[in-house]
Amino acid sequence: MVGPAALWHRLIARDDVHLWKRGDLRPVLVERMPQVVEDPDTAADGMIPAVRAYLTFLSETGRLAKDSDDLDDLLDGLDAIEDDFVEAMEEVIGEREWDEEDEDEDLDEEEVEGLGDFEPFADELADLPTIRLRPDAQLADEARAVPLISKARDLAAWVGTARKVGEETLLSDDEICEALAIVGLPEPAERPLAQAVPALWNLWNLAVDLEFLTPDGEDTVSVDEDTAAWPFENDEDVLDAWMLGLHSVDYGDPELDDDDLTLALSGLTRALLVRLLLAGGERPLGELTEELSEAAAEFDDLGATAWAEAGDPLASVVEWLTGYGMVTADAGRVRLTPLGTEGVVHLLDDDDIEVDARPAIDAMTALDLLSLSADLPEEEADAEFAAWMKLRDPATAAEELLAAAAEDEADALIRVQAASLVGSLGPVAVPAWQEALKEASLRPYAATHLAQLGVVGAPEPSQSDTHWLILDMWTISAGLGTPEFVSSLHDIGPAPVLGNLLEVIWKVPHPHVEELLEAIGEAHPDRQVAKAAKRALFKARSRSGQAD
Repeated sequence: MVGPAALWHRLIARDDVHLWKRGDLRPVLVERMPQVVEDPDTAADGMIPAVRAYLTFLSETGRLAKDSDDLDDLLDGLDAIEDDFVEAMEEVIGEREWDEEDEDEDLDEEEVEGLGDFEPFADELADLPTIRLRPDAQLADEARAVPLISKARDLAAWVGTARKVGEETLLSDDEICEALAIVGLPEPAERPLAQAVPALWNLWNLAVDLEFLTPDGEDTVSVDEDTAAWPFENDEDVLDAWMLGLHSVDYGDPELDDDDLTLALSGLTRALLVRLLLAGGERPLGELTEELSEAAAEFDDLGATAWAEAGDPLASVVEWLTGYGMVTADAGRVRLTPLGTEGVVHLLDDDDIEVDARPAIDAMTALDLLSLSADLPEEEADAEFAAWMKLRDPATAAEELLAAAAEDEADALIRVQAASLVGSLGPVAVPAWQEALKEASLRPYAATHLAQLGVVGAPEPSQSDTHWLILDMWTISAGLGTPEFVSSLHDIGPAPVLGNLLEVIWKVPHPHVEELLEAIGEAHPDRQVAKAAKRALFKARSRSGQAD
């Protein structure tokens, strides 16, 4: 509901998406929305409440620009136009007498959703070969070199502390000239300047997206104190910042003088990205131009006109994506960078579009391998392990896998995966198993495997070790659902055997013992077993000082 209103607010009312005036509401909602809304029936019921909640959210979180009208005034404005809005939507509903039987034939879903919609490509994306992602350290190095983030930093630093912003435009003409010089953009001859510098406002919005700029007072904005530290030293901080600005890809879409023509080409940047990914990361620019011009014409009746009016619509697309480190363009070809591939995968994930994306084998850590293997069919998991092992000495690989499994004592599945893979390495893993005896969560596996290998002097697995292994098994089966969990309980033996086990297993300091006992008490069909589980749970909680 909020998306279309926010988009048209930016296109026809304010450059700043967070700046709202009461006078903006009628032009955006009553005059424009009936022309562009896809589902007027739903809009009539939900758009005004959604915008009301959105404005309240902006205000309560400090995201509403300080020179916006007061929240109460904005909400009163919504109340004042609500009846007119509903009436306008009802008129649209009356005009749209769709023939439901012919709708699927006459209306192509891709055309309705837009150029930047990934859903029509879902099947092709799912069939792609495995996409290999580069390690965070490499991606962070690439992100540190992104020119647009550096320009957004410089712009934010120039803004400084508590800079006043105007009601009609954020900056005065003199301030705009200064800002253009700071970020290296030319000063246009057209006036007023505020309407002639969309590239500057895109950088301003990017600075807001990156949290380099934040509202500060009723009509002021300030640079965030951490902005000057960009590019950050910590790789995770760098990638977090880059991801904050990822949706700025939409700023690459062409902006034309006519709002309807601008809308006809909205989503063009995303459309280019998905086609690059489908092609393995690289395509000729001329080929993309031809394909996307046809797609624009099919998507919107004004698509061909908008394409012609823009002259070279892909120029702004490629310029922004290059500036954000996502593509390179040379010799008539456009290529996704490793950072660009990572970004497209994240955009697809945001839209719940599935692709098979995995770390590159040479960049895959032991924890990456274990996490990935847990979700793969056995043959694929074995293939990943074999490829990973080709790059490592077996003894070193065993150490890495067990060290990764020890990182989180609560992750039973990773632990079982590691024990299985290291167990397949045979005697070469003995030193790693001996070191693992020092880790409480791995000791049961280490003792078991060392005994199987007949290692002289190795400790025999204890009853506590066996119980830990059982609790790990139960933890994994509990995550699969109640039927699988109950089946794993039955694997222990008849009800009396399970009941006897419960009398002692509560003593094991396993991270999931209490929740497992509670689950057994609720799920086991035998009343005596359920009672035994509840008694054991009480004892476990009493021991840990958490009894109710």
